[in-house]
Parts: sequence; structure tokens; C-alpha cells
Amino acid sequence: MDHYSTLGVAKNATPDEIKKAYRKLASQHHPDKGGDTNTFQQIQTAYDTLSDPQKRQMYDNPPQQFEGFQFNFGQQGFNLHNIFGQFNDIMRQQNRNQLLRTRLEVTLQESYNGGTKTIRIQTQNNNHVINVNIPKGIQTGQQVRFENILPHATLIVDFLVTSDLRYERNENDLYSNVSISVLDLIIGTRFDFETISGKVVEVNVKPMTQPFMQLKLHGCGMPILNSGMYGDQIILIKPYIPVNIHNDIIDSINKHK
Repeated sequence: MDHYSTLGVAKNATPDEIKKAYRKLASQHHPDKGGDTNTFQQIQTAYDTLSDPQKRQMYDNPPQQFEGFQFNFGQQGFNLHNIFGQFNDIMRQQNRNQLLRTRLEVTLQESYNGGTKTIRIQTQNNNHVINVNIPKGIQTGQQVRFENILPHATLIVDFLVTSDLRYERNENDLYSNVSISVLDLIIGTRFDFETISGKVVEVNVKPMTQPFMQLKLHGCGMPILNSGMYGDQIILIKPYIPVNIHNDIIDSINKHK
């Protein structure tokens, strides 16, 4: 997948051009607006890579697996046998110290829970099926280096955490929208909210709560990598007007005008 083609920009596009293209495509293909989830995730991945100068540099100039071949002709000058011998020595050295790289997509739920995921890696001589550890709280763009998981090789895994329709991630915090009747905002209400851990929390909405206020559930967000701590769950209240309102309520409101 070519990230530049995904966003429809040139390889020399400026950061502003990349951001503008991303916003347009994300708006068109967002699942909440009926867009395709896979297409939206590809757009998100392309933007996450190209909007970060360091990631873009690595994407444009991927590290070469084999480099620095130097042949020593010695005092005897050109000798084909010696060249092939040196080349074989170099190849054996490279095989002993291969540096392999792959990208692994995980869901937000997999990032929360951690665990392992089975992937297939192709080396020069074989295909390997291995289990890769998913650190709890891993974020898009973060890398994990695995030693001794493959024979004579080091594996670097670039993680991509896919978007979730219910929880929007910002660093270690999660954001979710909850629709509440304007009448319930006036008189107060309670509702059950299921956190990403699966735990159901009763959320109290106080009387006279203003629309679009944010309620915070401390420690109900994503695990903070290698810390044992957690981010927060933020609930954004989105008000709506009920379709059917009893006439007594309307009359009562009119009396207070």
C-alpha cells in the first residue's frame, strides 16, 4: 500500500497538503457516515505515517537489509575465486545477523488486553510462523525489538492500532459519545456505561448539566505502557430532543417563560 496514493498527494507534498487531503478523505470514508472501515483504516495509517516527520523519513528511505559489501583483492590483484570466497563470507555473516522488520496490525481491544498474535515471517531460506507478544497499551508507531524469536535474526515489529468505532483514543485516554435527552440533562439521570475492559460503570448526571460537558472515569482508559497505570475514559454528552414530549411538560415550560 502506497501511503501517498492512499491520500492522493505527491511524494513531495507539504505537511499542510497531507493534512488537508486526510481531513477530506476521513470525512468521506468515516464509518459513522457509512464509509468502509478498511478504507478508513488505510487512510488513517497513511496519515499517521506521513504526518510524522520521523516516520515519513523512514517510510521514504527504508533501511537496507544488506549494505556495505567491500571486497579485498589483496596483493595478488583480481582473483575470481577470492571474490566468491569473500562474498560467501559476507553472506554467512549477514545470515547470522539478519535484521528483519514487519508491521503488525492489532485492534484497540488487543492493545488493551495485550497477549500474543501469530504472524508469518519470510526469511532468505524459509517461512516462519511465530507468536509475537503484544505489549499492553502499545500505540500506533511504536516499535518492539524481539531477539532470538527467529534463528540468527533480530525482528523489529512496527505496531499499528486500528480505529475503534466506540472508543476514540488520544494517547492513553479514551473518548466516547453518549446521547442524553435534554430533559434528563435538566432533571438529572443515571446510565450504565461499558468500559473497554468490559466493566459496566453507573454514571451519574447531575441536574442542570450543560450539553456537551465531559464526564471522566478515572483509570478506565488504556494501559500506560510498562507502567501498570491507566489513562481515563472521557464521556462526551451529546444532547437530543425527544420525539414525544408530554403536553404537561410543554405547558410547564411555557409557564416559566
